[in-house]
Amino acid sequence: MYTRLLRRTFLFALLFAMISACGGLRFSHVAPGIGDFHPEKICVFPVDTGAYTKVAKVADNLIADAVRERGRFSSVISPVSIMKLMENNDNLKHTVTGYLAKLKKVNFSDPDMSRYIGETCNVESFLVVDVDFWNYTTQGDEKLAKVGFSMDLIEAQTGKIMWKAKHYDTKGYKWFKPDLADLAEEVAEEMISHMPH
Repeated sequence: MYTRLLRRTFLFALLFAMISACGGLRFSHVAPGIGDFHPEKICVFPVDTGAYTKVAKVADNLIADAVRERGRFSSVISPVSIMKLMENNDNLKHTVTGYLAKLKKVNFSDPDMSRYIGETCNVESFLVVDVDFWNYTTQGDEKLAKVGFSMDLIEAQTGKIMWKAKHYDTKGYKWFKPDLADLAEEVAEEMISHMPH
């Protein structure tokens, strides 16, 4: 009896230690079939910054850089590159705009639009990113820098959302505000490190 209790206590402590050490994202969900999804080419759509419009260029660059630096894709179309492609192709511009509007407003990833974008841009997947937080705030007496993103990884051929994730991080400070772009880079890299491939 004593041995059984000791064994259960040890196993519980081990399990608790493993869970505590895992860290990870605040939310992450993968679709069925993710084990067979290994895209080589990806398009990073311009980041939807919401109320934080001033950070659009910075956010676009750091997300695209995080994807590139991970080294999992043979080709990464950055937000700047997709915008240039859209400038030269009205049908692509209309389709991307319509696709993202449906995704945001009714959470519908239109498979026909997705397929067209994938074929036109020669990619197998898209990364859609929203800025959830990019600000300085307070929590009680504590002053915080806070940055967070939401990400969707989408299979171009089917429009299927293969991975959804949300994550944010905070840094406390007293006198000198941390650089939000540096914190955003850390959050982006953490998220991309968990992105299935």
